[in-house]
Amino acid sequence: MRFFLLLLAIFSSATAATTSSSSSSHIARPRRSFASLDSTKEQTKKVPAALGLEALIQQRGGSSTEAAMTKEPAGLPSAVKLLIGAGGIYAAFLYYGSLQEDVFRYTAADGTQFKQAWFLQVLEALANVLIGFVGMQLTGATKGIPKKAFAISGASQVSAKACTSLALANGLSFPVATLAKSGKMAPVMLGSLILGGAEYSLREYLQVAAIIGGTAIVSMGKKKGGSSSNSMMGVAYIVGSLVLDGVTAGFQKKLKAETAKAGVKPKPYDFMFWTNFYMCLTALVISGALNEIGSGLAYCTANPEIFNKIIKFAVCSAVGQSFIFYTIANFDPLILSTVTTTRKIFSVLLSIFLKGHSLSGTGWTGIALACSGILSEMAAKMAGKTKAH
Repeated sequence: MRFFLLLLAIFSSATAATTSSSSSSHIARPRRSFASLDSTKEQTKKVPAALGLEALIQQRGGSSTEAAMTKEPAGLPSAVKLLIGAGGIYAAFLYYGSLQEDVFRYTAADGTQFKQAWFLQVLEALANVLIGFVGMQLTGATKGIPKKAFAISGASQVSAKACTSLALANGLSFPVATLAKSGKMAPVMLGSLILGGAEYSLREYLQVAAIIGGTAIVSMGKKKGGSSSNSMMGVAYIVGSLVLDGVTAGFQKKLKAETAKAGVKPKPYDFMFWTNFYMCLTALVISGALNEIGSGLAYCTANPEIFNKIIKFAVCSAVGQSFIFYTIANFDPLILSTVTTTRKIFSVLLSIFLKGHSLSGTGWTGIALACSGILSEMAAKMAGKTKAH
């Protein structure tokens, strides 16, 4: 009960922040010249393409970090809001990653392991649907949303997540999977180069190469254990997940175009509810076709310990998403990007130190190389944002 009261408190804070910002927009402001208006439009056009939740960041636009930190609307100080947002994201998703690893490393008394990745996605998406619905009722639902675009985007996103879970279920270690997923820009760049004729800087190529190369070194530097066939299958699934991330990027752009064409601007919890609704529906159909619902429920009934972890895993996902939306509503998108990027690095390090992963000197070299690529990407975003302003 306390947990749900805490969630309602978070939603109330987000609602108050939204109401405060909307009311402040009606206060008389100094007149600006047409030149300054044109400058503002040009800055808005410079928002980069993104994946997943970052598509929402694109629609919301973004003020400068300085403006976000100096603006003090009625309510909590910015420093406290940042502590709530960043602290919530770290707490929810660090625990989320730990639980995800525990679920797929769990071995029952009879020696069997949990393999029902699509069933897991049903439960995770369902938790997000419930929280998204509550948030949507509190903040008000947006009418006229193009459902088809959300359906396609949701289907591709849940497929990418399921492939990541299947990679873990088939022997790929959590640190390797997390580092590999940090290189999701690789398929996006490849698709843009082949289909769109895009151009990238040498730094961008080096960033992606560092992440992919570092991940490969970690994989080779990890002390051997387990079957090589499972390992290869795990690699195949994580590659599939990265490819689906690239596909999702295209669908996210189409979703943005469709909402603009329909003349609607979905709110954060509209995104959370509708995206996860179609994610849940897709996972439900596929898990049903694979008979994972019955086998998954049977496994959880026979092993209550893992069912407890799965429920916590799903709740952490939904709570973490809520804190992400809270941070988007109160701060510049660059702050969110910094928090989520550093969170991945800490997830990898916590997994290594707390879950008994043993790395050689070569493995640690790979960790350093991959993390340098991730941090370089974050630094490039920060530098680009500074130049834009």
